[in-house]
Amino acid sequence: MTRGRWFAPALVVALAVALTFLTLPVVAIFVRTSPGNLVAALDDPGVLDALWLSLRTTLTALAIIVVVGTPAAYLLATRMFRGHALVVTLVELPLVLPPAVAGVGLLVAVGPGGIIGAKIADAGVRLALETAGVVVALTFVAAPFFIRGAQAAFAAVERSWLEASRTLGASEVRTFLRVAVPAAAPGMLAGLALAWGRAVGEFGATLIFAGSFRGRTQTAPLAIYERLGTDLDAALALSAVLVAVSGALLLTAKLLGARGVVRAAR
Repeated sequence: MTRGRWFAPALVVALAVALTFLTLPVVAIFVRTSPGNLVAALDDPGVLDALWLSLRTTLTALAIIVVVGTPAAYLLATRMFRGHALVVTLVELPLVLPPAVAGVGLLVAVGPGGIIGAKIADAGVRLALETAGVVVALTFVAAPFFIRGAQAAFAAVERSWLEASRTLGASEVRTFLRVAVPAAAPGMLAGLALAWGRAVGEFGATLIFAGSFRGRTQTAPLAIYERLGTDLDAALALSAVLVAVSGALLLTAKLLGARGVVRAAR
């Protein structure tokens, strides 16, 4: 019994070390400079342009992700077919891809001279080094977070609810829209919050595929990198905004996820 007395204090020490290491850089962003300097730095037109571009592109990417990802997640959650595990793996692969690899992959797939890049260009659509390219990059890296969360949420929906809806004469589309989506909504929203957080912080794929041009492709993370060596206050101000946004999205995902667990347990 005596030999085990060190274990509980060791757990506390491990948690304290981890918590200090993980929170100190975040706290340092806010204490490194005064609140007045942070607010003043946000008046920089370039900083505001970067924030506005991040907002527009992330919301556009999220809209695409929801429209395409919701039915895709429903299919993966409710149908078993040959190669199902492989399809799920491919959908989730961007989760573990290094950002630079994601950017290079987009460049050789849909960029100029890419596998389908020429056909896209012939249609009059320009992606690389354009705002549309930012949306493509954000969609690529963030979509798996939503699809994964939505798939788990749909899989947790009681099958008897879906069967009862079909028995009462509702079509599969109506069952999907009126039963499955509302029941899975908390999990879907949690996945959407995580996807938004990933999109807000995206850097590498965007830089390689879309570049960093002020007002056109320079999102907030790219603006932070550009200003790091010349205007530390502006870099800190943008960092503080992204920390606040990311924290709010993470908290939202946790609250919605907890609500989904409670609903499933009832």
